[in-house]
Amino acid sequence: MRVLIVVTHLLGTGHLRRAATLARAFAGAGHDTVLISGGLPLPGVDMGAARLVQLPPVASDGVNFARLLGADGRPVDGAFLQARQDRLLEAARAAAPDVLITELYPFGRRVLAAEFDALLQAGLARVTLASVRDILAPPSKPAKARAAAERIAAFYDGVLVHSDARAVPLEASWPVDDALAARLQYTGFVAPPPPKAAPEGTGKDEVLVSAGGGAVGDALFRAAVAAAAGSALTWRLLVGGADPAPRIARLAAGATANVIAEPARPDFRAMLTRAAVSVSMCGYNTALDLLQTGCPAVLVPFDDGSEVEQTLRAESLARLEGFAVLRQSGLSGPALSQAVAGLAAAPRRGPSDFAMDGAAASVAIAERMTGG
Repeated sequence: MRVLIVVTHLLGTGHLRRAATLARAFAGAGHDTVLISGGLPLPGVDMGAARLVQLPPVASDGVNFARLLGADGRPVDGAFLQARQDRLLEAARAAAPDVLITELYPFGRRVLAAEFDALLQAGLARVTLASVRDILAPPSKPAKARAAAERIAAFYDGVLVHSDARAVPLEASWPVDDALAARLQYTGFVAPPPPKAAPEGTGKDEVLVSAGGGAVGDALFRAAVAAAAGSALTWRLLVGGADPAPRIARLAAGATANVIAEPARPDFRAMLTRAAVSVSMCGYNTALDLLQTGCPAVLVPFDDGSEVEQTLRAESLARLEGFAVLRQSGLSGPALSQAVAGLAAAPRRGPSDFAMDGAAASVAIAERMTGG
């Protein structure tokens, strides 16, 4: 079976990481797998035996997802987007897929509708699937939901929902009518294998503060520096982005001796198994890391602009033991210090029993739909 996965991440890196996990699973099952990425390159992303094709990249202008910037930080024009579309179709035809998976589209990435629609209209695959996380950005207008429904009806054979319906059903964030419900396939969460418990080593009994792999989270890090000033714990700030050094220097300049600021680390998940408390936003991958490791967590959901995805996810996790939610509007050093102290003193919860084998389940679904 030949599999093609198409993804463009515009702000953070979660969409690409989840798509790469799917690609590794398909390739690991013996399928010829290609992942086409249209976002900024992510060094070190693990593709396993799958092949990566990089389009001329775009990123959003912060949380303004209607304004696309190139790798140089300047707005892209129509000629650039046409060249991207041509390269996408060229790579897709070369992949000759039996299965085509579009990550997020048509439920999002409307700014790139022209290239996704051109791909769908080419009719290259026997089975076409949409791939969506647990929570979507709710449609701001009924017309957006209708447009997505029309594309699903016209081009798609199913929708892979990477969630455990016991935790977060799709209708928590998106209108699901009977026609859409008939196409939904819940896979469980798409997570890597849980990290091995690591009781000793870097991060033990520390407060781990993170904000994902993108260049966001400055307010969270500043609040952590303020909170650490009155804390007996060590606070380790893991700063993401392509060039974290200037941000690290600014944070370190105003920090007390119990603050360590350093670039985001590849062993972050292992560190969670021995940390006292995690302080983070509430992206999809981070939430799964916390569920798998059982690390107590203060969640500060990203809600700039009209973003509600992380808030909805944080509110769903807050029903479980060992989670506290602190909204960005109420974020301060004292508030964060109080939340961390409360979790550090409470019993540690165990790992979740939610389904975490969404990548393997996605492979099985595609194999069943194609007969192989």
